[in-house]
Amino acid sequence: MAAEPPQSLRAVVLVEGTSDAVAVETVAERRERNLESEGIVVVPIGGAQAIGRFLGLYPQGVKLVGLCDAAEEPEFCRALEAAGLGTGLTREGLERLGFFICEPDLEGELIRALGSDAVLEVAEGHGEIDSFRTLQRQPEWRDRAVDEQLRRWLGSGGSRKIRYARYLVEALDLTAVPRPLDGVLDAV
Repeated sequence: MAAEPPQSLRAVVLVEGTSDAVAVETVAERRERNLESEGIVVVPIGGAQAIGRFLGLYPQGVKLVGLCDAAEEPEFCRALEAAGLGTGLTREGLERLGFFICEPDLEGELIRALGSDAVLEVAEGHGEIDSFRTLQRQPEWRDRAVDEQLRRWLGSGGSRKIRYARYLVEALDLTAVPRPLDGVLDAV
């Protein structure tokens, strides 16, 4: 079956980093959405501090939506307000604009959606459980909750965060996709 020709740019999903982009694209794939043919691109902006610069890059009429970590919510609010897209933005106001917040971050959302045991099964399935167990034995992490240990582990080790964005979304039941990922895709 031939792929549909891409439409002109209709919407842009602005995300903080590559792992966020991978998660959004993987949810779309699992839902059998072809973002390219829908005229939608997912753009990692290289950190929340760049949001203001990216808000001004696209022609009028292109819908801009986004995803960020809770710690970056104030940065997104300031940039959206500076771009004239709202005033006194609250989280509800951000969501009306199509910008969704991950609590506390994407990894936390995915761990909560899957449950720690399922995340550990994914790590084991990819031959990395020993690496996680090593982190668990470190004095700083030994007494922490498993979900905290998993967040730390996912954020360490080079490209692990990017790889596991795909692995964890692939392991999700599609009825349990975290709200921010659902919201940003529903907004486009």
